[in-house]
Amino acid sequence: MMGDPHLLQMVEEGLRNTVDKEFTAQMSESLSSRETSFLINEEPSFQKNEQSKDSIFFRDGVRQIDFVLSYVDDIKKETDIKADSEDGKTYFVKIHAPWEVLATYAEVLGIKMPIKESDIPQSKYTPFSYMFGPVKLSPTVKYSHPEYFTAQFSRHRQELFLIEDEATFFPSAARNRIVYYILSRCPFGIEEGKKKFGIERLLNSNTYSSAYPLHDGQYWKPSDNRLNERYTLYQNWARFSYFYKEQPLDLIKNYYGEKIGIYFVFLGFYTEMLFFAAVVGLACFIYGLLSMENNQSSIEICDPNIGGQIIMCPLCDEVCDYWRLNTTCLASKFSHLFDNESTVFFAIFMGIWVTLFLEFWKQRQARLEYEWDLVDFEEEQQQLQLRPEFEAMCKHKKMNPVTKEMEPFMPLYARIPWYFLSGATVTLWMALVISSMVAVIVYRLSVFATFASFMESEASLKQVKSIFTPQLATSLTGSCLNFMVILMLNFFYEKISAWITKMEIPRTHQEYESSLTLKMFLFQFVNFYSSCFYVAFFKGKFVGYPGKYTYLFNVWRSEECDPGGCLIELTAQLTIIMIGRQVFGNINEAIYPLVFNWWRRRRSRSNSEKLYSRWEQDHDLETFGSLGLFYEYLETVIQFGFVTLFVASFPLAPLLALINNLVEIRVDAWKLTTQYRRPVAAKAHSIGVWQDILFAMAVLSVATNAFIVAFTSDIIPRLVYFYAYSQNSNQPLSGYVNNSLSIFLIADFPNRTVPSEKRDFTTCRYRDYRNPPDHEYKYAHNMQFWHVLAAKMTFIIVMEHIVFLVKFLLAWMIPDVPKDVVERIKREKLMTVKILHDFELKKLKENLGLNPDEFAKHVMIEENKVNLAKSTI
Repeated sequence: MMGDPHLLQMVEEGLRNTVDKEFTAQMSESLSSRETSFLINEEPSFQKNEQSKDSIFFRDGVRQIDFVLSYVDDIKKETDIKADSEDGKTYFVKIHAPWEVLATYAEVLGIKMPIKESDIPQSKYTPFSYMFGPVKLSPTVKYSHPEYFTAQFSRHRQELFLIEDEATFFPSAARNRIVYYILSRCPFGIEEGKKKFGIERLLNSNTYSSAYPLHDGQYWKPSDNRLNERYTLYQNWARFSYFYKEQPLDLIKNYYGEKIGIYFVFLGFYTEMLFFAAVVGLACFIYGLLSMENNQSSIEICDPNIGGQIIMCPLCDEVCDYWRLNTTCLASKFSHLFDNESTVFFAIFMGIWVTLFLEFWKQRQARLEYEWDLVDFEEEQQQLQLRPEFEAMCKHKKMNPVTKEMEPFMPLYARIPWYFLSGATVTLWMALVISSMVAVIVYRLSVFATFASFMESEASLKQVKSIFTPQLATSLTGSCLNFMVILMLNFFYEKISAWITKMEIPRTHQEYESSLTLKMFLFQFVNFYSSCFYVAFFKGKFVGYPGKYTYLFNVWRSEECDPGGCLIELTAQLTIIMIGRQVFGNINEAIYPLVFNWWRRRRSRSNSEKLYSRWEQDHDLETFGSLGLFYEYLETVIQFGFVTLFVASFPLAPLLALINNLVEIRVDAWKLTTQYRRPVAAKAHSIGVWQDILFAMAVLSVATNAFIVAFTSDIIPRLVYFYAYSQNSNQPLSGYVNNSLSIFLIADFPNRTVPSEKRDFTTCRYRDYRNPPDHEYKYAHNMQFWHVLAAKMTFIIVMEHIVFLVKFLLAWMIPDVPKDVVERIKREKLMTVKILHDFELKKLKENLGLNPDEFAKHVMIEENKVNLAKSTI
């Protein structure tokens, strides 16, 4: 442990005393109030009924409660100690950190504090500010504090810092971060000659039931005689009526800490960038809507003299009948909404958009590091601290090369069995996802014939058959079933993955989070996207042809795409999963803590006459948890995959994501501000490993969208016909539908597949490029098939090279750190060095007194330091 030895000894003794549940008679007087402060004497007596129930201070009204520990004790003891809670069983230990402790550990943690108001001007006013006026917050809310030049706090240079009031100099987030740092390092016992320490270990062993900092006060009303930042956040951030407003990011950072703050910065920036993608996607959708009636393929399919005369082969064996192409008239029009000329443009646009998003996010992150004093940030030591579970399971010791102390060590051979178990479990669950997807496919194959025969026999359904076709009915019910399976598998896997990661016994909290991130993302990637990959790249690609169809398990005939292609089915699948997940997620995030908090308050408040104190109110709230942000990032990254990986099939995906995120920001803000205990403030300078995942998905999205346009949509076959096979110069796409359908002789059907009734036609049509029955190589792929395949492969190569070239050019042209931020950082470093130099010079002059020669010598040394700093900057 670092810091003043005497101070830490007192702190450790204080914590050790509070840990012992077997209170002694000598301690009863000091523990009866359960109000503990580091290095502060006992409080004077104060009447309970004179204390406000929203107070975050001790009864003297001076000392602020920085942290609260609670524990439950059912045993009736022969002491004067009484539980100060509604249920009579919960005891609260209130902790206050005085100035000496805050100053000591602010220096230990390297917390930067203001030394002078910044002379760097704010961003210049632009003409567009009038446009964005309605979405702007009040300057007093957006900029709650002036900009300052800052330096790492030092107890020996206190006169250098702008300390107006010691009680308010350190913000509440910094105070609870310091107290948690102390609590996480205070020893409370000795085991095998090794000190046991840390509040997390006490929480894991149920010695304490909870540990949390207090909210500022009630969120629905301001506090008396002091600033209530929780109320300000609720009024300007957590209300749904403010969905169109910008977020008070500095206030969020000051209240919740940088780690939570940067999540909301990322979510807000991502939402802003989605606006541009949503506008372009909506324009592409409107183009498809306006050109739907003029689409040549739909015109031919709907024409009774063309589509009405084309007899299509049965879609399933025996039960399904022959059908006329014009029955898919409406489906072909809907397909054109998403499968038109703008699809290629939008796929290329999104490849460029995702690059701009990630590059501009780098810039936003760099600007944030400067604004929030994270330029010289080092990893939080809490993240690198050994986990209590790791210490408890380790039986070996090893010298730490950095600290030169013996610490717990687990050899590789002890971990290998758990790694194998972990890998096998993840693989098993991924296989389970694939199996569930195959089960859904079997469902679709088995019920398709049922839907087809039922709709054919029911006269009442013949009116809606043109809209609600057997293909559409099967696709929608299969997608809904698949979505429910996804939710169930996801629920169980979350529990399994947390247990597996715990069994791996990661050494530090950072290793634990990285391991859990890998497992959860891999599983959710397969779980949410596998069905979309199936429809996009496998369905209808390996069906064979009439008389020689391929069969799943030699029982069910492989699924075919609609004559207009599988893109409309991919769109339906994507829409159901994406919208369903977002709606379910937001409802779950809002309802779950609301119901549990209501039930907990209802149970605890058995005596309405007793004081329901601030710490009890917060105790009855839900816990955000150390993995709270992990699930928020995971949810956003999965949505990012829907927006980028399959966006060529659904240009409205960015619009749906935009609407969801506007709601998501307010739901997250509302639950953090009103339904959750205040999390312990923590620092972070980036979104961490999620940024690497986003980059990987951005690269993958280029390939997936290129393959969707080439193999799932109908654009490439139309272009090949347009340039190579069309014989009508006035209407080049005229005759395309007939050209895309091959001919099959009904007599060539095997007996077990042909419908039982006799027909007065001898041939039927199917979607493929194959030779006719009278050809020398009948039913073999014709030359047009190879031309179309070559065109598809060429398009993929060309599109990928174009998008990747633009991506690399943009990444090269856009600097990671904006020029003005670089200049501001240099200016602040220079001014900080100058202020420190002047301060040291002044102290030196005072110390040296009237010795001019010695003073001149030291002045020269200090000036050389300043010049050296300027040259390096």
